[in-house]
Amino acid sequence: MKKVLCFGEILLRYSPVLQGKWIQESSFSVFVGGAELNVASVLSNWGIPVDFCSALPDNYMSHEIIDQLHSQNIDTQSILFSGNRIGSYFLPEGGDLKSNGVIYDRAYSAFSELKLGSIDWDAVFEGVEWFHFSAINPALNENVAEVCLEALKAAKQKGITISIDLNYRAKLWQYGKSPVEVMPKLVEYCDVIMGNIWSANALMGTSLDKDLLNLGNNESYLQHAENTSLEIMKCYPNAKVIANTFRMENDEGMEYFATLKNESGFFSSKTFNAEVINKVGSGDCFMAGLIYGLLNKNEPQEIINFSAAAAIGKMQEQGDATQQSINDIQKILSNGQ
Repeated sequence: MKKVLCFGEILLRYSPVLQGKWIQESSFSVFVGGAELNVASVLSNWGIPVDFCSALPDNYMSHEIIDQLHSQNIDTQSILFSGNRIGSYFLPEGGDLKSNGVIYDRAYSAFSELKLGSIDWDAVFEGVEWFHFSAINPALNENVAEVCLEALKAAKQKGITISIDLNYRAKLWQYGKSPVEVMPKLVEYCDVIMGNIWSANALMGTSLDKDLLNLGNNESYLQHAENTSLEIMKCYPNAKVIANTFRMENDEGMEYFATLKNESGFFSSKTFNAEVINKVGSGDCFMAGLIYGLLNKNEPQEIINFSAAAAIGKMQEQGDATQQSINDIQKILSNGQ
């Protein structure tokens, strides 16, 4: 089996317990992650050959991270040593990346200083059949956005399947261009697009029907997801699969469901309810489930159910990348959690 290549920034996530506990105890948890690395970790755990492309400074911290990736059977030959910093961010324990609680410390990181020509994409794409990245990369600065476009052109020329996670991080888009000025030029190369109706609107300018959303029920969300998927497919002819996720807090913790649109139809997952320990990485786990199912040519309904179950299972774990096995996720599905 050929490899999946994930391209993105490796990040250190600092997770302090607030109310001064991290000060009193002189400690807080540190996790190694990043959206694309989380996807790579999950796919490797599920037996998919994975290569990871990024940039790190040449220091002992980076080498310890690379040793960890090797222990997870992630190929690191495409990691470039350059620059002086590893990007990081602070997120209070139990926090959500979409909330105001996140504090980024990514300026001047090795990855953020990538420029056109930094990466030999012909060499990196050797033996690769699938390329994955997220909208976080082009949010960093114009140079990284240009590197993403460079990679997409090379991947498309080689017939590689391309997927994108429409991660929208408003705090990162600070370099003078709005997402809708940048993202459509990248999305037009993508075969598989995953996100939600709100991120698609923010990043690509798709329609957001507030009247439909005001109904506030799952049927209206499903209808909007189908409408958004059809709009994306009309605007971006390369797009073959569109997935949307819905994550709603309720009295039980979290309600989660998702949709998939392809040329054969529109499919919605089971609805899952569960208590939440940690939200970080749940979308990445869903993305990994989507890639896994499509690579294995599973049926669309099976793919969307599996991906949604994987995501809800991830919310019941600490850490950034899920440790769930395929069997663990099948148990969630069979239990109808």
